[in-house]
Formats: sequence, structure tokens, C-alpha cells
Amino acid sequence: MSGLTNTQLTIKRGDTTNYNLSFRDEDGNVIDITGWTIFFTVKADIDDTDNDAVIKKTITSHTNPANGETKIILTSDETNLAIQGYVFDIQTKNAANEIQTIIEGTLTVTKDVTQRTS
Repeated sequence: MSGLTNTQLTIKRGDTTNYNLSFRDEDGNVIDITGWTIFFTVKADIDDTDNDAVIKKTITSHTNPANGETKIILTSDETNLAIQGYVFDIQTKNAANEIQTIIEGTLTVTKDVTQRTS
């Protein structure tokens, strides 16, 4: 894995959203993420505590760890947030308990047209 990526995400309020992650080194070789933990945290303010995060996901079961693949799944309940901008990051904790922030940025929740669910 190489340096930190700054990203802007946009989601519709109340939509189920999936983010597929693929881990590779600087040469493009697959990184085996078996035993890794992925943390996805979204906050209204960067100074909020993790307990005050509006979304906090801990992923330990990966879609294809030997090939460096995992998925962050956000449910419609989790994305049913106030229409505004948030800060987020994704951190990894490898089998040696080394923690690294790999992606950070802003997440904007936009208004949905359809709000009914049935």
C-alpha cells in the first residue's frame, strides 16, 4: 500500500451503499489481508469522539482476503443522516497490530427524492 488517499464521497440519504476495497502494494501485487481489521468512521466534526461518530464500522470478515478484497456495506438506516457534509476515514489494522490510515476525506449526504420504503 502506498500513501494516504484523500477522497470525496457522496451518498443519497437513506440509500444502501457498498464500497469495495482492493489492497495492493506499490508494484500492484495483491496484499493478503487475512487477519486484518478495517475501520470506517464518519463524524460530523473531526474533533468528535469515536463514540459520537454517526457511522462506525469494523470489518473483520473479508470478501476475498487472500486476494486483498473486502467490502464496506452501509445500510439504509446507517445512511439516514442529516443532509450535510461529514468527515471520514478508513484505517487498517494488520495481523501485526500496525494501524494505518489509508483513505480520508469528506462524505456528503444529499437529499433523496423518494423517501417512502413501501
